[in-house]
Amino acid sequence: MSEITPDVVRHLATLARIGLDDEEIERLTGQLGAIVDAVATVGEVATPDVPATSHPIPLGMVTRADVPGETLTPDQARGGAPERDGDFFKVSSILGEEQ
Repeated sequence: MSEITPDVVRHLATLARIGLDDEEIERLTGQLGAIVDAVATVGEVATPDVPATSHPIPLGMVTRADVPGETLTPDQARGGAPERDGDFFKVSSILGEEQ
């Protein structure tokens, strides 16, 4: 069983500058105690011959190779724009002022 007591929770709340009432302290005492107990259980089964891992399934390369491919021409890229000004997209001002 963990050593989380209401006094420990009060002390932690003071360090974190969190105001807790008595009901919250009692509830958090049980919750923090359960968390500490769960971590202790994991610590009991962890052995030095088991490497630490951040993911239970080994991950390989998850991105595709960076290979040049076909791209849009400038006219194709601007083709769907509602308004154009020569080679540029025309958009309304975001500040409400015309430039």
